[in-house]
Amino acid sequence: MQRMEQDRIWTKDFVLLLASNFFVALNFYLLMTTMAVYAIQQFRASESNAGLAASIFIIGALLARVLAGKFIDVVGRKKLLFGGLILFLLGSVFYLFALNLGFLMAVRFIHGIGFGISTTVLTTVNMSALPPHKRGEGIGYFSLSTAAATAIGPFLALYLIHHFTFHTMFVFCIIFSVTALAAAAFVTITELDLSVEQKEKIKRSFRFKDFFEKKALPISVLMFISGIGYSGVVSFINPYAMEMNLTNAASFFFIVYSVFLFLGRPVAGKIFDVKGENIVVYPSYLFFSLSLLLIALAKNGVLLLLAGAFMALGYGTLMSSMQSIIGKVSPPHRLGLAISTFFIFMDAGMGTGPYILGFIAEKYGFHAMYVVLAAAIFLLIPAYYLVHGRKAGAEKSGSH
Repeated sequence: MQRMEQDRIWTKDFVLLLASNFFVALNFYLLMTTMAVYAIQQFRASESNAGLAASIFIIGALLARVLAGKFIDVVGRKKLLFGGLILFLLGSVFYLFALNLGFLMAVRFIHGIGFGISTTVLTTVNMSALPPHKRGEGIGYFSLSTAAATAIGPFLALYLIHHFTFHTMFVFCIIFSVTALAAAAFVTITELDLSVEQKEKIKRSFRFKDFFEKKALPISVLMFISGIGYSGVVSFINPYAMEMNLTNAASFFFIVYSVFLFLGRPVAGKIFDVKGENIVVYPSYLFFSLSLLLIALAKNGVLLLLAGAFMALGYGTLMSSMQSIIGKVSPPHRLGLAISTFFIFMDAGMGTGPYILGFIAEKYGFHAMYVVLAAAIFLLIPAYYLVHGRKAGAEKSGSH
């Protein structure tokens, strides 16, 4: 009976962690979609300050991930998770009291810290609890909670601000934060047992390896570049679609993306566990690159929506597969650090991407920008082969 329990993915704890992660992500996407507009309308912020009001959240999250990864097993997973979720809830409440732009920026930063801590610990706790031989499938299901929030969040945000007020939207954010905290309260979290000496050593040491897991770095660097690629879609698909008269199709882009993500990810996760990572990762890069090329070539809505489907099978599958690889290559006692390393690089790509790509788009146009991105992602295929694929392939053939 115990063995069967250990082999199951869909345990009570898995469902609760998945629910908590969903409501945290839903809160994030609800606010990310509307924050710049809110800053402009409410505080007459300039375009650049409005952009900062949206992105300072990511800066807070990155800072939190660096520290959460290092101290997760010193503080204790449960304590750190509740600390992060309570801070996330307080951030949601403080939006109701933001009377000027400076205060709003401070709230966004604090909210980002809560988000960074919560998501790092939730992912670490979930990965630790999954049966190792079903980790690919489990992470595939778990990351669908974020995917669902990607689809629902922006739609719900636009519906609420069109039919109600920003105040109502902030109340929804508080409800989602409370629900995330309540779900996590019933999770049984297994702590990593560190000695007092080990904890003291971690506290005193401030070297590179105390903040980043070396074995997770090669995959994380690939995700940094992938994050830049995906940010080009998230940030510029709407202005590009307006330029190409494809706004109707663009409004369905992320719906198609989400549908194919829900269909593709669980299948990819199962293939990952049975056949190994390479059979999933190589096609993912190919689909991702093809998606960007289709966006560049889109002259009609059909091509743009086809690009959305390929984006899900590409970037969407890649994100959960790379997390599973991180779990495989990193020592168990440094899993929290490895997860935070992964997210730091991916978030950094998502955060810096719009700035870098904005220059290309300004000088050469969106079409050229998407062609450059398609080529860059295609070149990650040999890069992946060199940093991991070659070794994974040899291990797989050696195990037969």
